[in-house]
Order: sequence, then structure tokens, then C-alpha cells
Amino acid sequence: MTAAAVRAAVAAVHDPELRRPLGELDMVRDVSVDDAGVAHVGVALTIVGCPAADRIEREVRAAALTVANVTAVELELGVMSPAERAALTEKLRGGRPARQIPFGPESLTRVIVVTSGKGGVGKSTLTANLATALAAQGLQVGLVDADVHGFSIPALLGLGGAETPPPQPTRIDGLMIPPVAHGVRTISIGMFLGADGHAPGAVAWRGPMLHRTVTQFLADVWFGDIDVLLIDMPPGTGDVAISVGQLLPHAEVVVVTTPQTAAADIAVRSGLVARQTGQRVLGVIENMAPLTLPDGTRLDLFGEGGGQQVADALSNDAPVPLLGSVPLSPQLRSDADEGRPVVVAHPDDAAARAIVEVARAIAGTRRPLLGRTLPVRVR
Repeated sequence: MTAAAVRAAVAAVHDPELRRPLGELDMVRDVSVDDAGVAHVGVALTIVGCPAADRIEREVRAAALTVANVTAVELELGVMSPAERAALTEKLRGGRPARQIPFGPESLTRVIVVTSGKGGVGKSTLTANLATALAAQGLQVGLVDADVHGFSIPALLGLGGAETPPPQPTRIDGLMIPPVAHGVRTISIGMFLGADGHAPGAVAWRGPMLHRTVTQFLADVWFGDIDVLLIDMPPGTGDVAISVGQLLPHAEVVVVTTPQTAAADIAVRSGLVARQTGQRVLGVIENMAPLTLPDGTRLDLFGEGGGQQVADALSNDAPVPLLGSVPLSPQLRSDADEGRPVVVAHPDDAAARAIVEVARAIAGTRRPLLGRTLPVRVR
């Protein structure tokens, strides 16, 4: 009975990368308890050099010691065989063939593409903070950095720094397990560069390579059962926008602009191109909106009204709301430079509060069920 209790306790420990119990992942091996109360536990890790090995060891020992009459734990860590890894990856895919994108129209995961007409509007900073805010609201969130040429998501989430490359995904056969920061499972091309220990370098790729990279991020990265997948797009309407439109025509689109009229005019184009591929424009976010100074005056460095202008221009076929206006914020800028989402580091900042409200607005909307196959079983 004691051995069974130890097995149950150990099986309930979660793999920190896969976020599922060890028992469900078939990682628990032989378990026995001798007359002296010493529990002998075998655990098979997914790969050699598993980055989560130390944490799994600590938590397995702690779990076994919670069982009555267990006085000590002798833990043997092994590695799955190729056949066992193949069975695991098949289980993680849920029967989905390899190289198939799991975020089709029938998926229960909302795919939200964050785009802008031009660079420099703070799109990536907003995306990183939106993802973090959604995760803080209890949602399971994934984030794809599709801005291959100008990737910045890892640094914004504190995954790596100016001289330190971000951690690479753990590879289990054909699957990549993305690193997690602030509850957000994140993938970026920046995680595959800088293998020499220095900061990631530059990427000089054309259309076919860009398309293949985006496809791999969507098909070969295991995000698990997530509620929302955010995609940080490069500015403009180039190759990546076309690829994402082809691969995810059912995705929802959030357009980021600044209050400046010139920026707003360009931002409209990204929404129009998204519609041409069948995507629905969910709303508009106005970044760098007027800042209220301590004396009550407003600093409208980039003017105001551009966000509503974009929303109105995109409301011809269906109403497109202005999801929110995020004011200029020195704190938002400095936190981004330090790799800290402002919604976590300084939640009382005006920009942080505005971003959290936008996240609530997005979470409060529902993707239309029209055209989706619901997972209903007849018994």
C-alpha cells in the first residue's frame, strides 16, 4: 500500500516544461518501499540533459516524502528510449500528424495576430505585455514572435539580454517545447541564434525561408492546451503577413497605431490586407496616446485621435472598436529595456492599467462559432 501511495504522489508531480503530470506522460518507472521506509523511485526524463531535471528531482523527492512511513527517497533518473519518446510525442500531438498546424478553424484556441502598418509604434512591447496580462487573468497563453527580421519578444519578456542569448526550446524528437516567461509560452527566431554564447545576430532571409519558419513555429512547437495564441507580426504587409494569412485565415487581427494621422493612415492598410485573407479585425489599440502630467496637463506628443480614426476606417463592413488607448509612459519604456513587462513590474502605471483593460476587453470577446466544428461526441 505504501508503494502505491508513493507512486500516486510521484505521478502527480508536473513536468515543468510539458506542464502535465509525470504519470500522464509515462515517466514514472519502478517504485518500491523497503522495510526501513526508504522509497526507491525511478523516473525517465524525456531527453539527455533535460533542463528540468533538477526541478523534477526536487519535486519528486518532496512528493514521495509526503507519504506516511516514508523516511528517505532514493531516486534513479533515467532517459526515455526512442520508442518511448515517439509514443510521448504522438500523445502530445493528440493524434495529429507531424507538421500539421493545430490551430485550424476547429481549434478552441483563439489566434490573435497583432499587426501594424509601420514600425516604431510599440507593437512588440504591447504584444508582450498583452500576453502577460492575459496569462495573469488565468488564461493559458502562447506567443509567436513572427517578426523574424526584427525579433524582440525574448528580450521584452526577460528571456536573454544584451549579451546573453535567450534559452533554446527543448527538442523532443520532432517537437519543440518553448520556454516560458511570466506564464507565456514563447517562441522566436532569436532563440536559435547566438549559439556561440553571444547576443543573437541578424537574419537576412527572403520569402520562402520566412514562410517555412512561420510554418515551423506553428506546426512543430508544442504549446499545449492554450486558450490564446498571440502572433507578433512584422510591420507592414509583406511576406510574413501573406504567409500568416494563408496559414491562419480564421485568425483575429488587432491593429496597433499611434495617435499621429500619418501613422493611422498606414495602419489601416494592415487591417485591409488581413481582411483580404479572410481574417477578422478584432479591434484597434492606440499606443503613445497623450500623457497626463502630475499638474493635470496633457502631453500629446503624437497628437490624438489616430486610434479612433483607424477604427472608423475599418468599420465599413463590420464595426471595429477602439480597444483602448495606451498613454506615453517612461516606465513602460524603461521596463521594456530591462526585460520586464510593465503590467507585472509596475501594475499601477497608467500604461499598465490601460494594457490590462485592453486584455480584459479581448478576453471578454468571443470568436464566432460559424464555420467551426465543435468537439461533440455522440454516445
